[in-house]
Amino acid sequence: MAEVRARESLRPVSAFAAIADPSRRSVALFEEMGKVISHPRCANCHPVDHPEQGDDRHLHMPMVERGSDGHGSPNLRCTTCHTAKNVWVGGRNIVSVPGNPHWGLAPASMAWQGKSLGDICRQIKDPARNGGKSLAEIQHHMARDELVGWAWNPGPGRKPAPGTQAELGDLVQAWIDTGAKCPAGGAIVPGGGKS
Repeated sequence: MAEVRARESLRPVSAFAAIADPSRRSVALFEEMGKVISHPRCANCHPVDHPEQGDDRHLHMPMVERGSDGHGSPNLRCTTCHTAKNVWVGGRNIVSVPGNPHWGLAPASMAWQGKSLGDICRQIKDPARNGGKSLAEIQHHMARDELVGWAWNPGPGRKPAPGTQAELGDLVQAWIDTGAKCPAGGAIVPGGGKS
């Protein structure tokens, strides 16, 4: 039970205060952030080619493509099914079609699937691969972006990301404040979006 709670929650920034070395504390903070970054609510929308869905990260059905703008192909846009809010579709299995006014995939340069947590960290920090964002803009994105916030309100049939968006934002800020250090490697985020 304690292990499940640990996976479904985020430790507060204060839990890392005992790590005296700022570089080690920074890495530990990013590893805690990794609970969210590698969670299906986030990783499914950071694909290589095709988005995945569900907690088991199966290929999106119907089979869709990223498209040049991350919002699907010209003939099957994300908004064909994904509206401004979650829509319950009923049936024997309680499930909903996820929705948000800004629904779409992360830029191709921010594909996380098949990468280690350390590689994702270096990617997040690199403006050439993160959409030209500063660390302050990354923090704002993770702490306040409405589409990122969907991960904690995913609708029936889906587990929310660990912790809260505010807790993630606090961890990101503490990570930045301690030098934004990256783990050497770490667990590989499953998937890859290959059909």
